Amino acid sequence: MSDFGSRLRELRRAAGLTMEQLAETSGVSARAISDMERGHSRTPQARTLSALAGGLGLAPEELGDLADTVREQRARAAGRPRLCALPRTVGDFVGRASELERLHRHALAGLGQAPVALIHGQPGLGKTALAVRLADQLRDRYPDGLLYLDLRGTDAEPMTPGDALLRLLRALEVGSRRIGETDDERSSQLRAVLGERRCLLVLDNAGSEAQVRPLLPAEGRSLAVVTSRRVLAGLPGVERIALAPLTPDESATLLRAIAAQAADPRAAAGVEAVARLCGQLPLALRIAGTRLATRPAWTVEHLVARLADADRRLANLSTGDLGVAAAFALSHAQLTIPGRELFRRLAHVPGVDFAAPIASVLTGASVDDAADGLDELVDLGLLQQSGPERYRFHDLLRLFAQERLRNEEPAGTRAATARTMGNWLLETAIVAGRWFEPGYGRLPQGWAGLVAPADEEEADAWLQAERASWLGALRAAARDGQHQLVVDVAEAMHWYSDKYVRSDYWYEVYGLSRAAAAKLPDRRQEVTHINYYSWAATHCAGRPDEGAEIAMDAHRVAVELGDVKEQAWALRYAGDAMRNADGMLERAITTYRAALDLFDKAGDHDGYVQTGPGIGRILNRLGRHEEAMDECAATLRELASRPVSARPALSGRVSARCILAAAYAGLGRWADALREAEQALPYAADFGYAGYLGELHLTIGRARVALGRREEARPAFHKVMELLQGSAYRDSVEIARQNLAAL
Repeated sequence: MSDFGSRLRELRRAAGLTMEQLAETSGVSARAISDMERGHSRTPQARTLSALAGGLGLAPEELGDLADTVREQRARAAGRPRLCALPRTVGDFVGRASELERLHRHALAGLGQAPVALIHGQPGLGKTALAVRLADQLRDRYPDGLLYLDLRGTDAEPMTPGDALLRLLRALEVGSRRIGETDDERSSQLRAVLGERRCLLVLDNAGSEAQVRPLLPAEGRSLAVVTSRRVLAGLPGVERIALAPLTPDESATLLRAIAAQAADPRAAAGVEAVARLCGQLPLALRIAGTRLATRPAWTVEHLVARLADADRRLANLSTGDLGVAAAFALSHAQLTIPGRELFRRLAHVPGVDFAAPIASVLTGASVDDAADGLDELVDLGLLQQSGPERYRFHDLLRLFAQERLRNEEPAGTRAATARTMGNWLLETAIVAGRWFEPGYGRLPQGWAGLVAPADEEEADAWLQAERASWLGALRAAARDGQHQLVVDVAEAMHWYSDKYVRSDYWYEVYGLSRAAAAKLPDRRQEVTHINYYSWAATHCAGRPDEGAEIAMDAHRVAVELGDVKEQAWALRYAGDAMRNADGMLERAITTYRAALDLFDKAGDHDGYVQTGPGIGRILNRLGRHEEAMDECAATLRELASRPVSARPALSGRVSARCILAAAYAGLGRWADALREAEQALPYAADFGYAGYLGELHLTIGRARVALGRREEARPAFHKVMELLQGSAYRDSVEIARQNLAAL
């Protein structure tokens, strides 16, 4: 029995009180009083001592004597090692303001049930540092103790719940003879003790729900903060804080706090580069900063140079017993064998993010099994979810996966897997792209691919979501000499590319297909892709002079082959380029008219109806609006009389009506301009090109202003700002901005 316990018992008996009576008069539970008298609990905090003194009716001097007894006992206890003490706090802690605010709110939100918070995320995010920071900030709110326990959840043999309970009970000064024999008894004891006290538990590095569940308080004012690489979805009623990497500014602040070289304002660009190469990951940043700080002869640029080598980056992100790769390896070791195969093979994916079908292709598993595998990686913090059913690597984890791939699979297997994945991506891209082609617009008969878009919308969604991946696969196919496959993909994208005319990646796509077609025996195929490359140079890369030169090269080859249709297309693309170049508008009209004659001669009705509006567009720019209206009317007549494929017909109709509406506006016929533009909107929406939609909304906005419907004009101008991005639309956006400012 402790000195304080003996003295408390003497005073209670002298007052003629039972434990239950003292509990009633003081507000301290009878169980707590019993534990204190028998020395099975810690000496009380000041508020508990004051409550006991009041319940005993002690005079001020007697209270002082009792307080002296408590101080003496604490002084003797100070010489003993403390169990479950908090680790040292991080002096240069950076960021996490919103997470700390959420945790503070959660700590205050308990209504009878003790609050529990889970901080989870991939290795190296600083989960432990955040939990310890929170405990330090809340120290005064939890006067009965701050306890920390590393559950070693990533070890080969994590701490058992029984051992964890034993350590916590001992840290809470429950006597060894009173600690229960079974895990259930110990868990009940822990809940009872925490229910009567205000303690904060940091349960670090939890491995599973089963490990941590018996350690959580039930009722009362204690708080448990759990950290884990796993989301621990089986724990109900938990406030989950998913950590992300630091922001670039926070990363730079951390580096400057650690290393003097990084604090030099002249090193700002280098510090930004180091933060980026570390993926804004706190562990990586701390290691990089420490390496810099302990090497005074190094500059930030020296560190950047070392980290820039992707093959050596993880090796350079280690110091002493800390290492990014070592932290990742702990989670990797917990994967199942199929999980390890999936993890390393995902390093093949060219894009930033991916979905279950590509994981299925990489491993040969079903899509459902692949989805389960992706969830396993997410649960262990080795993947991040980037959207519904889409996943991505942190940059450093991708490097780790690449290392595992090189170390665990032979070169032949790696090459075969990469080719299988690339071919699947490109075959699927062809199927999706052909939804937009005249003569296709459907899935191939008997198509049994993992991705089967049911319409243009689904095809577009897949092509956009997987763009980085199929583009990467296209580059790989070009390097591998799969020339016909490269050409087939580019051909399948021909009509789809009109939906995203201003996207610069088409310049690369058609540059690759032009080069591939030149290595194939079919020269007609070659001239087609030279023409496509001209279109991309003019419209996508904004290089009209180059586009005109390429188009005339295509025309030369088409003349050599006697291919009238491709001669017509070459002149059409040359006309587009001249229309966008300086000082060539009249020459562009002449070139377009020559293209029309050749389209007519070749019987290419699709090409014919798409070329006429180009002449009308130039005439509008020259202020010859009535002539432009005649050209558009002629195009609409030809559309009604010629057998034109659906998509080219829609293209010609939308373009002609956009130009016709602009011509009415140029003539000041605002009511006609508004009517024509509003009638054209559904066609433009169906076609899907933002340029046409933006052009029509600009005309609608200007017409409404001119007709005195100023408030109705505002949404149209806002739509222009939303739809038209990039330098190609600078003039239209500026007109919309000026009109909005004047409203």
